[in-house]
Amino acid sequence: MRRRTFITLLGGAATAWPLAARAQQPSMPIIGFLSSQSAEAIADFLRGFHRGLKDSGYVEGENVAIEYRWAENQIDRLPELAAELVRRHVAVIAASGGPASASAAKATASIPVVFMVAEDPVRLGLITSLARPGGNLTGVNFFSAELAAKRLELLRELAPAATRVAVLLNPAETAIAAANLRDVELAARAMGLQIHVLNASTIQEIDAAFATFARERPDALFISSGPFFTSRRVQLAHRATRHSVPAIHGSRLYPEVGGLMSYGASLSDAHRQAGVYTGRILKGAKPADLPVVQSSKFELVINANTARMLGLTVPPTLLSTADEVIE
Repeated sequence: MRRRTFITLLGGAATAWPLAARAQQPSMPIIGFLSSQSAEAIADFLRGFHRGLKDSGYVEGENVAIEYRWAENQIDRLPELAAELVRRHVAVIAASGGPASASAAKATASIPVVFMVAEDPVRLGLITSLARPGGNLTGVNFFSAELAAKRLELLRELAPAATRVAVLLNPAETAIAAANLRDVELAARAMGLQIHVLNASTIQEIDAAFATFARERPDALFISSGPFFTSRRVQLAHRATRHSVPAIHGSRLYPEVGGLMSYGASLSDAHRQAGVYTGRILKGAKPADLPVVQSSKFELVINANTARMLGLTVPPTLLSTADEVIE
């Protein structure tokens, strides 16, 4: 009788032990990923973010979960999407782009935020110092507006006869537009170029800006960086080709859909670096102690087919320095 009782008790304990062990296992940390764009628009960048996480020992679905919030180019949705992630009690928020980063910063002063921004994060008011961010934010500054002068030089090299350059800005993205315009004006003055500024914040305004080309007849087009123009890259690339205007962009996403040329930081690599920082924070690092990473990987991409359609001959110097030539 005693033996039978002992076996029964032992069997009950064996059943209880796995339950107790499961109860003691730590729950899977959750990352909040916030973007003003869509998953399709930044699919390549997202793969970079996952690579960075993996480099830090985290794989989505295995030892970390990710809650995605996409604003689908509706910037005014970002504050509520950021608030949702805060209510979800995520362990860290990875914010892709300036508007998303600003919304995440306003939504929480306690949850760590890893930003990915094109502008100087100090100038944007996200942090007080690149070396010692302080507070709950750190991240990656992948440069964009700061490369405006270099883009203008490359555009001039591909279209050496150009003297009048149209500059397309989105005034709704105030900081980005101001930085691009400032650097383009300085570079144009040094190169002896005349610039004509056009503004567009909607699909219709983009079409209206290109409609002015019939009378203005610019020799080349400089398109400002920013999430809205990136989301409209197919429209912009097609309009530039239709009006036979050589254009330069800040992201390789443009020549991939028919744009002529781009020069800028590798956004896939910038997101990879943000993934690494996100993993380090999950392991206990404090954002205040992680210096802002400044991108050092830049890429020149040329669409040779578009160049031929525009009647342009790509100089051998550009072909030899290009990171990719799309045929």
